[in-house]
Amino acid sequence: MALQNFVIDLPSDILLTLNLSEKELKQRIKHALAIQLYTQLKVTIGKATQIAELSRFEFETMLAENNVPISTLELEDVLLDVEKLK
Repeated sequence: MALQNFVIDLPSDILLTLNLSEKELKQRIKHALAIQLYTQLKVTIGKATQIAELSRFEFETMLAENNVPISTLELEDVLLDVEKLK
């Protein structure tokens, strides 16, 4: 997978304020972006896991920890699929 680099300007004391290393802050930003894009239905769960640099299981666990539904299916969708399978 090819990567794209971006530069984001943040206050110079952000690492000290958050008590994080640069690596930890980058990881948190990637996780937050992946969750946000996934909840907005801008990316699939597969693409979100790539953005977050996590396995599918790790990303689903993170979604659960943040009270974000893993599936975007509505009850109607599931019931229609059940009917199709009969």
